[in-house]
Formats: sequence, C-alpha cells, structure tokens
Amino acid sequence: MGILNITPDSFSDGGKFNDHNDALRQTEKMLRDGATFIDIGAQSTRPKSQYLTAEEEINRLGKLISTIKIEFPETLISLDTFHSDVVNFGFDEGIDVVNDISGGMFDPKMFGTVAKTGLPYILMHVNPTYDEMHSQKLEGNLLPEINMYLSEKILELRSLGVKDIIVDPGFGFGKTVEQQHDLIDKVQHINFGQNPMLIGISRKSFIYKPLGKLPHDINEETQKLHLKVLQKGAKILRVHDVAAAQKTLAEFLESN
Repeated sequence: MGILNITPDSFSDGGKFNDHNDALRQTEKMLRDGATFIDIGAQSTRPKSQYLTAEEEINRLGKLISTIKIEFPETLISLDTFHSDVVNFGFDEGIDVVNDISGGMFDPKMFGTVAKTGLPYILMHVNPTYDEMHSQKLEGNLLPEINMYLSEKILELRSLGVKDIIVDPGFGFGKTVEQQHDLIDKVQHINFGQNPMLIGISRKSFIYKPLGKLPHDINEETQKLHLKVLQKGAKILRVHDVAAAQKTLAEFLESN
C-alpha cells in the first residue's frame, strides 16, 4: 500500500503532493514500483498536526480520487479519514477501502456509514479521542489490550453488517518504543490471526529516533522489520517507499 499524503504538514513528505498533478505523478510511480493500493490522506495525523473538518478534507481531495480511477482504473484506492462524511464523498468518487485510524471513535456515524457503503474497513488500535491519540496510556505488554479492543470493535462492525475487516495494531499512536518493538515480535498473536493485518511502520519515530537518524534514513532498518512482520503473517505493508518494500516482499516470497 503506497502512501499518498496530500497534506502540507505530514511528518516526512508534507507539501510534496498537494498539487494534484504531482499527486498523479507520485501515484504512477508507486504503481510502477509495485503498489496494489494507493492510500490517500488529506489530513496529517502526526503529533500536533492541524485538525481538518470533513468539509476541509473534501475540499482538499477535490477530484483526485475519481481522476486516479480514470487514469489508473486497476488501482485500489484506500481513503485515510476518520470523518463519515468524507467516507460518503470517497464512496461516490470510487474508493475501494476505508482506512480509519480512529476505530470509529472520532465520529459516531463512521461504523454505520462504512456498513452502508459495503466497503472493506481498516480497523486501527488507538486511544479514544483525537487529542489523546498520541498519549502513552499503558505500560508493559499491550497485546491483551489490543486484542480486547479489536475483538470488541469487530463484534460491533459485524453486528452492523461490515464483512471485510483488516486490522492495524496502530504503530506510532500512543505506544512507547519498547512496546512497538514488542508488538512486532508478537504480530502473529494480534487478533489471533483471524483477520488480515496491515502494518504501517514506514518512517515511524520509534525506528529512527533511537538511532539518531531522520525519517528518510532508515530504509535498511525498516525493511528488516517489514520482512519480520511478513514472516509472522502480515498481509499488507503501508509504505512510503514502494520499490524497497517490493524487494522485501520478493525476498519473503522466495524464501517461502
């Protein structure tokens, strides 16, 4: 899954693809490098990022989704948003997946909206409010907390008729460096392997900060972790550098 941020304030590529022509060129590059999904986000969710309303997200998205669908009709588009109104907009524009970092907690209409659209839904573990999503709340082993959270949310989604659910442990959101590495070691136990799992660790601070590096300088370390989670059952890698991840995927497939 190639990341396409059309934001001015994302932590590693903010402002690079605000122009829709630039966004289309980046989409073409990621597809050429091997991306299956393009994950479009109009709002940064890094710490201290600017909060956008649904209307502001929709204005920023404009006709980008439908244009990508016309230019690259085989592309699967994931829309990264926690607003139900943006999901409705994206559905009309042709999205294929809803990627909601909030687990339906930032907008009470989200789960019902996803059910109405019939789209697959990416369920991420996160703290319950926007203001607290990056706050570290628990110490030690997070696995029981994450599994309980995912089980309860999946039960709620199923009761509404959502059939296709992908789980995301939520790397980078309210977790310590130690907890995140521990979760990578235990990836196979998250959600007991019942649903496909997406892993999003690309350019995350728990990798680069302890090394004293910048987000763009940790490709080798990231690919080692990507290979590890693939070996433990991860199904989707959400990445900035599609070509590097594709090489890692090829290495994994050759060894299996």
